[in-house]
Amino acid sequence: MILKLCFNEATCKQNSSVERDLELCGKYGYDYIELRLDMLKEYFKTHTIDDLKAFFSKSRLKPFAFNSIEDINFNTPAQWEKLVELFTFGCEVAQAIGNPYMIVVPTMGPDMDRKTEQEVFEDSVKVLNQLADIAEPYGVCCSFEPIGDRRWCCNSLRQAWEIVQAVNRDSVGLTVDCINFYMHDKCADLEYIRKIPKEKLFVYHINDCEDLPLRVLDHCHRIMPGKGCIPVAEISKAVMDTGYGGPVCLELFRPEYWNMDAEEVIKMGAACCAPYLELSR
Repeated sequence: MILKLCFNEATCKQNSSVERDLELCGKYGYDYIELRLDMLKEYFKTHTIDDLKAFFSKSRLKPFAFNSIEDINFNTPAQWEKLVELFTFGCEVAQAIGNPYMIVVPTMGPDMDRKTEQEVFEDSVKVLNQLADIAEPYGVCCSFEPIGDRRWCCNSLRQAWEIVQAVNRDSVGLTVDCINFYMHDKCADLEYIRKIPKEKLFVYHINDCEDLPLRVLDHCHRIMPGKGCIPVAEISKAVMDTGYGGPVCLELFRPEYWNMDAEEVIKMGAACCAPYLELSR
């Protein structure tokens, strides 16, 4: 089985636009795109939802996920109101263009490492149920992404999977991201990926990183797959062994790439991801 290729707009978020990403992803053979909500807001200053629908109706490129709703945990009422406003905007656009997933991300903050795992569990289950209540009428699913850095309150795949199991809704699943999996414990629990049922693994983010100590490694150190120290092939194989049939989604946050021409980055991304689209199950 050959998996499809998806482009996450974070990869060129400082040097491109929705219009440019759509054009270049089509040119270089991407099958799907993860649109960023902040870039969509900018796009809608000069375009309409009908413009976006018209593009996808004529293109082989299709929407796959919106990225992302961040800091979903431990919100004040004012923070929650603002989050729900953005989330609902995303759901409305997703329904209109046939985008199935919304990436939702736990909260980062200086005091998050002081939260107990039980506190994170209880709050995450509550919040994911609330978001699913909003998303389900739009036909949108929530893909919960643990962030490997300890600054985020949910930072392991094990912890995230326990949360998703407790939520126990068809519309709530997981995002596996190479660097987040690596940042937690250098992929010591690689076999854990294979424990996730395929119907609960919604999104797979592919990337690599510089060989740095975990205490200094950050998301700005992401690089193209195959160029760093993450066992990308082994992670990809474990993902495929679950029966995952979604696309491989390139997601990078590297300032060096933001300073390059977007076409060069998107072309390079397609070439670097190609070896990971077909790994024997």
